[in-house]
Amino acid sequence: MYRIDIDKQHCIIELVLDGFIRPEEMTRFVEELRAATLSLAGRDIGIKADMRTFRPSAPPVAEMLRDVQQFGIQNGVKRVAEMVESQMAALQLNRVARESGTDKILRRFTDDQSARRWLIHGEEEALSA
Repeated sequence: MYRIDIDKQHCIIELVLDGFIRPEEMTRFVEELRAATLSLAGRDIGIKADMRTFRPSAPPVAEMLRDVQQFGIQNGVKRVAEMVESQMAALQLNRVARESGTDKILRRFTDDQSARRWLIHGEEEALSA
């Protein structure tokens, strides 16, 4: 299961990937995420990715995730705040982020509020909170 919400005021795409994602479901997710990204064209975009219940996926799913991350970087994504609990999922997501270049703009958080604060205010505000 997945969910994508757009905060147009703060230019943040909030997404949740939950459980094991099959390739056909990931295809729909990628299409919706691309559309969400393009809807914020011309602005610096932040992504808040809640991957806490995401389970490691088959290689085709990881490839689609890598490709949509590259698409995001090419279309204005400047920060990615990711929340992950599973060590196995974190390992897969680390590899995908390195391959896509997202690792350079990614920070990991344990809670929604800290992630959102960093996306809106940057390092200084996130560190002072």
